[in-house]
Amino acid sequence: MLRYIYGNELADYPILQDTMHRDRAVQFSERLNWAVTIAENGWERDEYDQLNPLYVIWQNLDGTHGGSMRFLPTTEQTMVSDHFSELLNGQEICSPFIWECTRYCLGQQSNSRVAAAMMLAGGELMRAFSLTHLLGVFDPRMVRIYSMIGASPEVIGSAGEGRDMISVGLWAYRPEDREKVLRKAGLSSEISEHWFSRSFGRPVQEMQQVA
Repeated sequence: MLRYIYGNELADYPILQDTMHRDRAVQFSERLNWAVTIAENGWERDEYDQLNPLYVIWQNLDGTHGGSMRFLPTTEQTMVSDHFSELLNGQEICSPFIWECTRYCLGQQSNSRVAAAMMLAGGELMRAFSLTHLLGVFDPRMVRIYSMIGASPEVIGSAGEGRDMISVGLWAYRPEDREKVLRKAGLSSEISEHWFSRSFGRPVQEMQQVA
């Protein structure tokens, strides 16, 4: 199932918190060889985890982490503006209607349906908070995943070549894309909206009225 959890509430879900940060360490440090910091407890965390981001987490049946993403509004400090601004070709992305998505991570036993569910959750946030786009940095291995799911971004800047290429992209919300991603995830619209409502205490439609 999908859970939407703010950073200041994450400690209320200790198994999810622990396994998410451990899976991030495996993916980003061991598999991708990124220069990330691993704490003594085996967690991968960075300074953006301290900004009370909104996490979307796929919770496995045993309560452990199956996949996750982290969201922050671009009106605040973001990874793109701090570390990848050279990829924006002089643009400045700062809008209450654009959120940055980082630390896309899949658990070691996850499959393509979990990957699709994570992208579905991003779309649900866009619907609920009246966002026009999501912003993210990605490498070539993710291009195939996005294409497979049916949610490819508009690339606005890249650097490097081959496997070393890094790109910045924007995802727009399109209802037809949501239908594709629902099918890839094997989920109904009703169950996705139920999970959202359970996390926020209000359905997507009511959130739209407030946003």
